[in-house]
Amino acid sequence: MPQMSPLLWLPLYLFFLTALMLFLVLNYFIKPFEIMNSSNPSENVNQPSWKL
Repeated sequence: MPQMSPLLWLPLYLFFLTALMLFLVLNYFIKPFEIMNSSNPSENVNQPSWKL
């Protein structure tokens, strides 16, 4: 919006950049779950077979 002075947009832009960088850094370092590796066949031995 051109009627607003750039001094009002500068803190909003800096806040957006810091919030975006904080979000990306937290998503990089915090792993909410581990991807299950299904390549190990010994874990699937105890599961019953449902095939008829």
